[in-house]
This record gives sequence, structure tokens and C-alpha cells, in this order.
Amino acid sequence: MYKLILAEDEEDVREGIIAQIDWGSYGFEVVDQAENGREAAESIDRLLPDVVVTDIQMPFMNGLQLSEWIRSRHPNTKIIILTGYDEFEYAQKAIKLQIDEYILKPFSSQELIDTLLKVRKTIEAEIAEKENVFVLSEHYRKSLPVLREQFLSSLVSRRLRPAEIVEKSAEYGINLSGESFQSSVISIDYIRSEKNAGVIQSLPVSLRDTGDRNLQLFAVLNIAEEICLKHGFGKVFIHRDDVVLLSVSMEKDEAEITGKTFAILEEIRQNVQRFLKLTVTSGAGTVCHTASMLFNSFGDALQALDYRLILGNNRVIWIEDVESRSNQMLAYDELTQQSLIRTIKLGTVQELKEVVDELFGGLDTAQVSTQDYQVFLLEIITSILRVAKESGSETTDYIGSGLSSLTEIHKFNNMGEAKQWIINVCSRLMDSIASERQSSYKQLIDQAKEYIRGHYEESDISIGKVCQHLHISTGYFSSIFKKEMKMTFVSYLLQIRLEAAKELLRSTELKAFEIAEKIGFADPNYFSFCFRKKYGQSPKEYKNSSRGG
Repeated sequence: MYKLILAEDEEDVREGIIAQIDWGSYGFEVVDQAENGREAAESIDRLLPDVVVTDIQMPFMNGLQLSEWIRSRHPNTKIIILTGYDEFEYAQKAIKLQIDEYILKPFSSQELIDTLLKVRKTIEAEIAEKENVFVLSEHYRKSLPVLREQFLSSLVSRRLRPAEIVEKSAEYGINLSGESFQSSVISIDYIRSEKNAGVIQSLPVSLRDTGDRNLQLFAVLNIAEEICLKHGFGKVFIHRDDVVLLSVSMEKDEAEITGKTFAILEEIRQNVQRFLKLTVTSGAGTVCHTASMLFNSFGDALQALDYRLILGNNRVIWIEDVESRSNQMLAYDELTQQSLIRTIKLGTVQELKEVVDELFGGLDTAQVSTQDYQVFLLEIITSILRVAKESGSETTDYIGSGLSSLTEIHKFNNMGEAKQWIINVCSRLMDSIASERQSSYKQLIDQAKEYIRGHYEESDISIGKVCQHLHISTGYFSSIFKKEMKMTFVSYLLQIRLEAAKELLRSTELKAFEIAEKIGFADPNYFSFCFRKKYGQSPKEYKNSSRGG
């Protein structure tokens, strides 16, 4: 059903229009009536109708003034003007308002019905264009190349170095030059099942009813792109299961960028509801002043989105309205923590310096309070302590003993000293972990060699059996064994067996085939082949030469 509001100041005319038409049979529902323009405007804002039928002469706000207001606030709403013959020339002058249809008074019910069907056809054509799967898929494929989407996603999922942002944005043709930045998240609200009683079967199935989440997402993206393009503001893309809006402004004034952002988000919300019969809730993050901080703004936008549980969906929620963000600093988020931990465990000193530079590069010393700065350092120290504990290292060797070690953060005179202290602590821990790892590798290989020497006579010995004995995976063991021994497990096993064969050939009277069986060779011929390849002579020749005969 398409929602319709009727605005007419004469009550008997309104009631006559309502009573004479079976609205549902033509796909319309009269959701409200208004007897003046102001009342109609309030209803339109509240109910978001698809069509407004309005008389041209009404008190407080006439039909043309109402139409002008609708075009500025709800540009996609269809407008049908009811006008007398003597007013028609006056009404035609308002063509700039893009009135969809005019109906001259007096008019019959059939004339209004014909006009409504014409408007409905226009609405359906617009919806069909929005929902066309092929058009959406092609538009998505062409307008969002994979690399460009990945770059935009990386801006909100982790902190990129400023140099990398400049390089990538230039490469992908994305203008990120500005003084203010803001991230927002547009999330499709989940739809509860509803009975479609009263819906006429001839009407097209809406995108809402398809249940195709990906298609719905692409449709929302398509609408958001059109609106951003129309206003020349913002960049939208799909990140995970939401649409993200990145706002960039050349003005430092936060009110300027948030005002534009909210207007864009609200227009997207209204258009999605009108064209797709879906609702979306948007969360707007804080304003930041470098593109590298967009990921922090994005985190705040996600937090704002969580408040729909309290405030309800189908709205725009700004984090500043629901949570205080005074003296905000860079969050030490999970991704940043993982990056630091990974570098301590497996990285180089150069990589460590780069990670620490990125950590401190996001701090705005003009806005960060002393308390926030200390919390930031404590979070880093906690990560270092966690790595030290997991690696079995003594924390006293790096930071000190007990909670007294945390007082170290009060001794720094400036940020540079704090950075260098963290780099020094992490470097020592990295050396210790590398040494422990090497010792662990050596112990593991020693255990493997001992097992191989004790079981090489078994013909079914394998790398799988060794790993089962050591309780490790074959892939891990293979890489460690080759790195430490400079040879593969198979080569080492063969070497042990052939050394044992030489000893038996020198000290016993056993035949070659008996020795082959004794050292684990199932095939005597293969034993002879390996022996000759390794030592340049057959087992028999070796036996004779070793005994001087």
C-alpha cells in the first residue's frame, strides 16, 4: 500500500473524497487528513507519505507553500494539486516546484482515480529501478572496485599512517583533503514477520519482502550514493554488513560537518523507507581532524548505533548526544593491541618502532588529559606484561616488580621519553622471547632425535609417529626440524639408518638383506641403492674395504 495524506480545508469536500473512492483496491491507504497546510506538514514529517493530495487554497499555509516545503524536506513525495479554474494559471506558475499532477475543480471520483493510478505507476517505476538486481549488481561492481572498497574499509577498521592514506587516496582517486572528518554507520533494521493482509496481489513485491540481505544492502548503498552525489558531500561504501558514510570538510568548525552529515543521514533514512520499504538506523561518530583518526570516529559511531536498543530504530543517533566525549583521545583498541603483541612476538625492531610511532601518532596533546594519557600508557604496559607472562618470561626483567613498576609512567618528562621506554622494554622482551623460542626449538629437536634413534629399526616409523609422541603438528615440526637441522626428517632418518648399517657391516657377519631388515628397510634392494648413493660403494664393498680385505 502507498501512503496518502489528503489536505483540504473544507470538511465536506474531504469526507466526500474519502467516501467515494475504494482506496485499497487501487493500492493506496489514506493515513491522515489535514484541514490546513501546517497540519499537513506535521503529518507528512511524522508519517512520510508517498503521495500528498492538497487543495491550493488553505489557511495558514496554502497548497503551493506546502508543496514548496515538501520539495525541500521530502523531495521524492508525489504532489497532486486540487485547483479551481480561476486558480489554474496561478498554480501553473509554480511549475518550478515540480508538481506531479493538477486536477481542476470540480472533478469526478474517476478523474482522481485516474490521476492516482498515473502517480502510482510513476512510483512503481522508480521503485523497480531502485530494486532491479542487475542494475544494482552492475552499479556496485563498477562504482566500488575491490581495492577502493578495501582501502575505505581499512580507514575505519584500523589506523593507517598518514603517508599511506595520501598514497592510496591518490591512487584510487579519493579526495581526503580536509580539516574535519567524521564516520557514520547506516545499519538496516531487522524486519519482524508481518501478515500481508489487504495487500493487492497485482502490486510489485517490495525489496523488504525478498529477505535478500545483500541485495537490500546494495539498494541502500545505491540510494546513499545518489544522495551524496547530489549534495557533493560524503563518501559511502559497504563495510561488513553496513553502509558507512565518511564525511570530509574543509572547515574546522565541527558544527558545519555534523550539520551536513546529519542532513545526509536523514535524507538517506527517508528515501530508504520510501523506496525500499525498509528502515535504517544510523550512528554518527565524533569529529576528528585527521583522516588517520577516522577509525576512532567509526568506533564511536558503532557505539552510538548500540543505543537504538534504548532510543528505538529508524533514526539518526549521534554519539555526542548519548555519551560524553570531552577530552577524547585515541582509543587503544583491539586491533592496535593485536598489532603491538604480534610485533613483540614475531616482528623486528624496525617494525616495533613503526607500531609505537603509530600508537603515539594518534594522540592529540592539545586535547588529551593527563589522566587519559596515563590510562593509555597503562593499557600498553598491560599488553607487554601479558606477552611476557604468556612467553614465560620474568616481568621483573623488563618493567619491574609488583604494582610499583607502574609508577614508571610518572617519571617521563615528555611523550618522546615514554615512546623510547616502551621501545626499549619491548626490544628486551623480543630478544628474550626469541631466545626462549630457540631454546624450545632445540629441546623439541633433541627429543625428536632421541625418539628417532630409539625407533629407527621400525619399518613403519614416520614423521606422524614422531609428532604424535611429541604432541605437535607435522607441519610445525617439519618447518622447525628443517630450520634447525638443515635437512628434512626423511633425510635425517636415512642418515641414522645408514650410519647404523655401517656399524653393523663393520662389526657383524650379518648379510646385507639382514642388516636392511634390522635397520628398518622393508626392501633390501632399496637399502643397497641408498647405501651406494650415499657412500659410493655397495654394502658388500664397504664391508670388505673396512676389514682391509
